[in-house]
Amino acid sequence: MALLKVENATMQFGGLTAVKDFNLEINDGEIVSLIGPNGAGKTTAFNMITNVYTPTNGKIIFDDKDITGMRQDLITKNGIARTFQNIRLFKDLTVLDNVLMANHVHIKSNFIEATLKLPKYRREEKKMLEKSLLLLEELGLEDLRYEKASSLPYGKQRKLEIARALATNPKLLLLDEPAAGMNPTETDELTGFVREIKEKFNLSIFMIEHHMNMVMGLSDKIQVFEYGITIAEGTPSEIQNDKKVIDAYLGVSEDD
Repeated sequence: MALLKVENATMQFGGLTAVKDFNLEINDGEIVSLIGPNGAGKTTAFNMITNVYTPTNGKIIFDDKDITGMRQDLITKNGIARTFQNIRLFKDLTVLDNVLMANHVHIKSNFIEATLKLPKYRREEKKMLEKSLLLLEELGLEDLRYEKASSLPYGKQRKLEIARALATNPKLLLLDEPAAGMNPTETDELTGFVREIKEKFNLSIFMIEHHMNMVMGLSDKIQVFEYGITIAEGTPSEIQNDKKVIDAYLGVSEDD
């Protein structure tokens, strides 16, 4: 059974249909990419899955549970985490504090226990710190744990954003243009990093990306959007040989 199943999801804004009849299946351990030009509706598709927008029609099924319209914090607790095209970090907090903040999504102590720092909360706080330090070590960020997020190079900020998402214990990680703004060397490094975390953390990944080398190198399946409609889907080799896709996208320079 698919880990994520999107059934005929449509998103309308007034008289504008941003995404129409979107269907998607992602199985355990798969990397699936969504490609298409700017304005094709790709991020809207992400936003429907994470309920930034509740679909006008259709269903989002995750881990055999209907999450359509579910609160965003509950979607995260159920196992979906995401990053954003424009990096969203707590810029004035340290690397460690950014990851610690993400751990709070699974905290069981109530407001009073946390405010008064009762024993239950202190135990949870200790576990969150240990877990956060271990995660930073696994991702090669431990030496930067006391650095402000804003002081990190761009590529490290992207890794930190992914680390913060991983701190929520996701089964499915959504990456919205993770290589945006990166040069070819940085993109190659990120490609290896995504492959590594997928195996290390037993993830399924849904990715929006314009860098075709990264998409083709990582993806098990690719779906192609144009004006909010799927025009092609298949394996990387099938997409590379699809005339509609070649004409519309793959024949255009990434810099255009």
